[in-house]
Amino acid sequence: MPEITPYKPTERRTETFSYLPPMTPERLRKQIAYLVGQGWNPAIEHTEPEKSFSSFWYLWKLPFFGEKSVEKILAELEACHRANPGHHVRLIGYDNYAQSQGTAFVVYRAGGR
Repeated sequence: MPEITPYKPTERRTETFSYLPPMTPERLRKQIAYLVGQGWNPAIEHTEPEKSFSSFWYLWKLPFFGEKSVEKILAELEACHRANPGHHVRLIGYDNYAQSQGTAFVVYRAGGR
Protein backbone atom coordinates (compact mmCIF):
# COMPACT_ATOMS: atom_id res chain seq x y z
CA MET A 1 0.00 0.00 0.00
CA PRO A 2 1.51 3.37 -0.96
CA GLU A 3 2.28 5.91 1.72
CA ILE A 4 -0.51 8.38 2.49
CA THR A 5 0.44 11.99 1.79
CA PRO A 6 -1.57 14.97 2.99
CA TYR A 7 -2.86 17.67 0.68
CA LYS A 8 -0.66 20.69 0.26
CA PRO A 9 -1.91 23.87 1.96
CA THR A 10 -4.08 25.91 -0.36
CA GLU A 11 -4.74 29.61 -0.65
CA ARG A 12 -7.94 30.76 1.03
CA ARG A 13 -10.62 31.75 -1.46
CA THR A 14 -12.97 34.70 -1.12
CA GLU A 15 -15.89 35.93 -3.18
CA THR A 16 -16.97 35.32 -6.75
CA PHE A 17 -13.84 35.36 -8.91
CA SER A 18 -11.24 33.99 -6.48
CA TYR A 19 -11.06 30.61 -8.23
CA LEU A 20 -10.12 32.22 -11.54
CA PRO A 21 -6.77 33.74 -12.53
CA PRO A 22 -6.23 37.33 -11.32
CA MET A 23 -8.36 39.89 -13.13
CA THR A 24 -6.65 42.05 -15.72
CA PRO A 25 -7.38 45.79 -15.70
CA GLU A 26 -9.53 45.34 -18.83
CA ARG A 27 -11.64 42.60 -17.21
CA LEU A 28 -12.02 44.71 -14.07
CA ARG A 29 -13.30 47.63 -16.18
CA LYS A 30 -15.78 45.30 -17.88
CA GLN A 31 -17.05 44.01 -14.54
CA ILE A 32 -17.51 47.56 -13.24
CA ALA A 33 -19.23 48.58 -16.49
CA TYR A 34 -21.57 45.60 -16.10
CA LEU A 35 -22.34 46.57 -12.50
CA VAL A 36 -23.13 50.14 -13.54
CA GLY A 37 -25.06 48.96 -16.60
CA GLN A 38 -27.36 46.87 -14.39
CA GLY A 39 -28.25 50.01 -12.45
CA TRP A 40 -26.61 48.67 -9.28
CA ASN A 41 -25.05 51.05 -6.77
CA PRO A 42 -21.34 50.41 -6.22
CA ALA A 43 -19.84 50.28 -2.74
CA ILE A 44 -16.30 49.56 -1.59
CA GLU A 45 -15.38 47.62 1.54
CA HIS A 46 -12.07 46.55 3.10
CA THR A 47 -10.89 44.31 5.92
CA GLU A 48 -7.85 42.60 7.40
CA PRO A 49 -7.00 39.23 5.79
CA GLU A 50 -7.59 37.31 9.02
CA LYS A 51 -11.13 38.73 9.21
CA SER A 52 -12.01 38.25 5.55
CA PHE A 53 -14.50 35.46 6.24
CA SER A 54 -16.45 37.62 8.65
CA SER A 55 -19.76 39.04 7.47
CA PHE A 56 -18.70 42.53 8.50
CA TRP A 57 -16.18 44.50 6.43
CA TYR A 58 -15.37 48.19 6.85
CA LEU A 59 -17.26 50.44 4.45
CA TRP A 60 -15.10 52.84 2.44
CA LYS A 61 -17.16 56.04 2.30
CA LEU A 62 -20.87 55.72 1.56
CA PRO A 63 -22.14 53.64 -1.37
CA PHE A 64 -21.81 55.58 -4.63
CA PHE A 65 -25.51 55.95 -5.34
CA GLY A 66 -26.17 56.62 -9.01
CA GLU A 67 -22.49 56.63 -10.00
CA LYS A 68 -22.07 55.88 -13.71
CA SER A 69 -18.35 56.58 -14.20
CA VAL A 70 -16.12 53.51 -14.31
CA GLU A 71 -13.09 55.78 -13.89
CA LYS A 72 -14.40 57.29 -10.64
CA ILE A 73 -15.10 53.85 -9.21
CA LEU A 74 -11.62 52.65 -10.20
CA ALA A 75 -10.09 55.76 -8.59
CA GLU A 76 -11.96 55.09 -5.33
CA LEU A 77 -10.86 51.43 -5.34
CA GLU A 78 -7.24 52.56 -5.75
CA ALA A 79 -7.62 55.21 -3.00
CA CYS A 80 -9.01 52.61 -0.60
CA HIS A 81 -6.15 50.25 -1.43
CA ARG A 82 -3.54 52.99 -0.88
CA ALA A 83 -5.11 54.00 2.45
CA ASN A 84 -5.33 50.37 3.64
CA PRO A 85 -2.38 48.52 2.07
CA GLY A 86 -2.60 45.47 4.37
CA HIS A 87 -6.32 44.89 3.73
CA HIS A 88 -8.41 43.06 1.18
CA VAL A 89 -10.56 45.49 -0.85
CA ARG A 90 -13.80 44.38 -2.48
CA LEU A 91 -16.39 45.96 -4.76
CA ILE A 92 -20.09 45.35 -4.20
CA GLY A 93 -23.02 46.15 -6.46
CA TYR A 94 -26.26 46.77 -4.55
CA ASP A 95 -29.45 46.02 -6.43
CA ASN A 96 -32.18 48.49 -5.36
CA TYR A 97 -34.99 46.43 -6.87
CA ALA A 98 -34.10 43.09 -5.24
CA GLN A 99 -32.82 44.79 -2.07
CA SER A 100 -29.69 42.63 -2.12
CA GLN A 101 -26.17 42.42 -3.47
CA GLY A 102 -26.08 41.84 -7.21
CA THR A 103 -22.35 41.12 -7.15
CA ALA A 104 -19.38 41.20 -4.82
CA PHE A 105 -15.75 40.43 -5.57
CA VAL A 106 -12.32 41.14 -4.14
CA VAL A 107 -10.33 43.58 -6.28
CA TYR A 108 -7.14 43.84 -4.17
CA ARG A 109 -5.78 41.11 -1.92
CA ALA A 110 -3.53 42.00 1.00
CA GLY A 111 -0.47 40.24 -0.43
CA GLY A 112 -0.85 41.49 -3.99
CA ARG A 113 -3.52 41.97 -6.64
